[in-house]
Amino acid sequence: MTSTKTVTLPTIAFLGAGSMARAVLAGLLKPGVHVEGGIRTTNRTEEKAAELAGTEGVTAFATAADPEANLKAIAGAKIVVVAVKPYMVPDLLAEIADHLEPGALVISVCAGVTVATFESLLPDTVHVIRSMPNTPAVVGMAVTGLSAGTRSTDDDLAEAQALFATVGDVLVVPETQLDALGTISGSGPAYVFYLIEQLTETAVAKGFTPEQAAVMVNGTFLGASALLAVSDKSPTELRRQVTSPGGTTERAVAELQKGGVRELFDIATDAALARSRELAAS
Repeated sequence: MTSTKTVTLPTIAFLGAGSMARAVLAGLLKPGVHVEGGIRTTNRTEEKAAELAGTEGVTAFATAADPEANLKAIAGAKIVVVAVKPYMVPDLLAEIADHLEPGALVISVCAGVTVATFESLLPDTVHVIRSMPNTPAVVGMAVTGLSAGTRSTDDDLAEAQALFATVGDVLVVPETQLDALGTISGSGPAYVFYLIEQLTETAVAKGFTPEQAAVMVNGTFLGASALLAVSDKSPTELRRQVTSPGGTTERAVAELQKGGVRELFDIATDAALARSRELAAS
């Protein structure tokens, strides 16, 4: 879970401050996190930049109002987080490549864009790490995958881990596994919400009001997750504790197994992985 240690990081620039970048930014603004030299952000519009302009320790720029916004943001920055749409990456990197600090660490939060793409568009003196956080970063409970580049160092990786640990757990994996990680933790919140949605509809079909169904289903998922978080038992062991031999839960679980839930997750995540590779190749 989110680190409680004091964290010190060098000057950071966020190029693109959408919802994911802002979630990570919120972690950097927590007590116990010190960013030397402050945080700079860029957004396209003045309106979006204004939303961050009053935040202590943050300097916000709007590219629509200032053509030099991205260059001002990265001036002196030791860590540059690139969080724009994937199709925008080549033009952005071409703009900033010659202005990055030698030895700067560029962290990609751009789905499907490989380390090789970043490294091919940036000077040899710039280090690259690819990241894949998920949306629970908004509440400080993300799972973020990190993959080192060919030029990144152990110190770079440690800095990236410290940065993303402010919003949750961090896993370091080879880049060959990062897209697969995305099909589990990246897309995973959607799977959970979908299960909640379906079980809620089942409750309504059994005569409960939508409000009653929400209390039952949302509370059950939240409670089960909280129990898992504090327990030293595996999900399998916890499930077996709830499943009395010959009882109602055992009968229900048997039907889920008969319906091929495990196989459906295999098929779904394989489809997500195939789409990820299609996007990376486009």
